[in-house]
Amino acid sequence: MADQPTRAPLLQQRRFRIIGGVVLLLVLAVVVWLWVTAGRESTDDAQVDAHVTQIAARVGGSVLRVPVADNQQVDTGAVLVEIDPRDYQVAMERARAELADAQAAASAAQSNVTNAQGSVEQALGTVDAAQKEVEAAHARLATARARVREAQANATKTARDVERLRGLLAKDEVSQQQFDATTAAADAAKAAADSAASQVIEAEAGIRVAESKLVQARGLQQQADAGLRTAQTAPEQVAATRARAESALARVKQTQAALAQADLNLQYTTVKAPQRGVVSRKSVEIGQVIQPGQPLMALIPLENVWVTANFKETQLTSMRPGQRATVRVDAYGGREFKGHIDSIAPATGARFSLLPPENATGNYVKVVQRVPVKIVLDAGQDPEHLLRPGMSVVPTVYTK
Repeated sequence: MADQPTRAPLLQQRRFRIIGGVVLLLVLAVVVWLWVTAGRESTDDAQVDAHVTQIAARVGGSVLRVPVADNQQVDTGAVLVEIDPRDYQVAMERARAELADAQAAASAAQSNVTNAQGSVEQALGTVDAAQKEVEAAHARLATARARVREAQANATKTARDVERLRGLLAKDEVSQQQFDATTAAADAAKAAADSAASQVIEAEAGIRVAESKLVQARGLQQQADAGLRTAQTAPEQVAATRARAESALARVKQTQAALAQADLNLQYTTVKAPQRGVVSRKSVEIGQVIQPGQPLMALIPLENVWVTANFKETQLTSMRPGQRATVRVDAYGGREFKGHIDSIAPATGARFSLLPPENATGNYVKVVQRVPVKIVLDAGQDPEHLLRPGMSVVPTVYTK
């Protein structure tokens, strides 16, 4: 019986020692956990992101060929969809014809004034030639009249010589031969006078012909001057001509733009991949009639993926761009990928939501907000392109 009071304190001491040891182990575990997790921030509210390019048609029409399938990887410039191009080929040929017509009209409008000026210059040249011809005819007439006077003087002189010699011949003071020679000379002088008179008549006729040509040339000049005044000097006509020329040039530019647009539309009938990626959500089939802007498929470049981690605002105290991070992927049994912080969003996720919270109503309840943080993987971390947008991951950022 005496041993029972002695054993009670011993049992109590052992119990205290056990409790103390457990408390000490717990304290050591907490210290170790704090030491291990010091300088680290982690969250399970994160997922893989990537650029998702919606492929749509720029023009409408019937689909002729779809040479790609869902989940197929394509290179930059690969043909994704081909649309029937015949309507757009016809539109381009029509635009070419309209451009040729507009260019011809513009050329004609630009040459109107030039043609009028050329007509005036031609008329002036004709007038000058006719004027010179008239002057030459007058000169020939003057020459012919001078020759007439000379011939008449010679004829008068020879006639007088014949009369004088006729009296002397009767008196046998001159020989018959001398008288015959003088008579022949007189006849020749008379013939020369008659010829000169005929040349005067011919010269006068030439003057009348030249003057008629001059009148015609002056009439042409007057017509050309009138046309030139109509095309160049009248303000209203000048403004109208200039407006028509400018309108023709504007129509040329308009048809050139229409031709360029028709050529672009023809090129748009072949939808090509803007970059390397994997085709997804293909919703177009052969024979389908599509509209401009209609989504046909999505293209996801798996070479450029990142992680969007929604950290609590209280975790951002020591977080900075450039800090290293590890990303554990649930889909691959916790496989880790190395990366670093690229940037931190300028606002919380709630602020970018469809209905942002309104805290000015008086019903404010403080809630810890989350801020998106972009984490990019280091080069060579995903050579097999295993990460897919939307996968759940657990990133850990090392702030120290």
